[in-house]
Amino acid sequence: MPIHLTCDGVKRRDVLKVGAVGATGLSLANYLRWVEAGELSAAKAQSAIFINLQGGPSHLETFDLKPQAPSEFRGSFQAVPTNVTGIQISEHLPKLASCTDKFAIVRGVTHTLAAHRLGQEYINTGSRPLPALEYPGYGSVVTKELPAPIDLPPFVAIPNTNQRPGFLGVQYAPFSTGNTPKAGQRFGVRGISLGNGLTVGEVEKRGKLLSDLDTAFDRLEGNSQLLNGLDRFSRQAHAIITSRRSRDAFNIDRESPAFARPFGESPFGTSCLLAARLVESGVRFVTVTLGGWDTHQDNFTRLKEKLLPPLDTGLAALLGGLSQKGLLESTAVFVTGEFGRTPKINQKSAEGGRDHYPRCMFMLLAGGSIRGGQVVGQSDEKAAGPQGEGFSPDDVAATFYHNLGIDHTREYHSNTGRPISIVRNGTVIEPLFG
Repeated sequence: MPIHLTCDGVKRRDVLKVGAVGATGLSLANYLRWVEAGELSAAKAQSAIFINLQGGPSHLETFDLKPQAPSEFRGSFQAVPTNVTGIQISEHLPKLASCTDKFAIVRGVTHTLAAHRLGQEYINTGSRPLPALEYPGYGSVVTKELPAPIDLPPFVAIPNTNQRPGFLGVQYAPFSTGNTPKAGQRFGVRGISLGNGLTVGEVEKRGKLLSDLDTAFDRLEGNSQLLNGLDRFSRQAHAIITSRRSRDAFNIDRESPAFARPFGESPFGTSCLLAARLVESGVRFVTVTLGGWDTHQDNFTRLKEKLLPPLDTGLAALLGGLSQKGLLESTAVFVTGEFGRTPKINQKSAEGGRDHYPRCMFMLLAGGSIRGGQVVGQSDEKAAGPQGEGFSPDDVAATFYHNLGIDHTREYHSNTGRPISIVRNGTVIEPLFG
């Protein structure tokens, strides 16, 4: 999956720099290089998949079309019926239209952060960003609350993620695969697949050396939060690297051709296939990123030809595959971008485009106790804002956590002892569970 550069220069980070270890995701390649990762206790049989549509998808061309609006607002896409009476979505999402009963659409989500970076921070944590505090991403909170078996990574990002551990510390950082699977090819994640001729015996020796170094560091830096986090990482890294279960979890070749075929061959589709396999194996939280939604120009062609087909195929196959394996009831699925796009079409290209627009957007929720086949919330006649009060990203975050059995009002403490709620504001959207 390629790196996408948004209009304000924000780029997806594929590889973690060691100096920024506490601020972003840790790839397994880096763990092997440093022999890092952490220990975790047993967890409940719950999991989540978070799909980040980075760049901000247009709500008017996807899940909130306005066929009766003036032409300069509604665009050229048609709204089509789904398999749920009364719900219509884009004509270019036919596979999702055939399985709308498996997910809920939240319309009229609204906020005020129109910059990519701030919007991403908001939707990846559920709390509006603060200059003096970095909130943990969903995956880090789930890692803390619903830990995975020690020989599996608890939080996997395919290929990377904007979710960071924030004030929780490095031990709750994600494992980034750094790349995406290719259809028909064995997927190897450096560190798990033990590439370049590295053997398990060599890992054992490195683990012993690191243990001796950790003892020496402990005497010097007994109160270091970073060293404590790295020590926890090192213990789990060793367990993961030497675990056949972990290596098998990343091997999509083990899926039957009949199960894998609906996911298609796009990087997003194969990433969704991997996400389903990881959850089935016991990984608690997986993020999948599909970028490129920053459609200031050529909005309709880019959506029709490049963006909507892989989303339609991959997401429909993910929901269908989880359901087929009996995993949808125990897996919370959350799909969102950082904002919507302007209701009025601009003239920056021959066919026009849409610009950043946080005042109105959609989000999708599925799995767990979410009742699929419904629309909650509504936008106005031009999709320019919510009809009524609307919902904030905080509300959807509270709902997502509630679906996982996590109290979003629970307080953690920073290393200075400051009490901080998981979600600063937000109310559970009860109708989604009705």
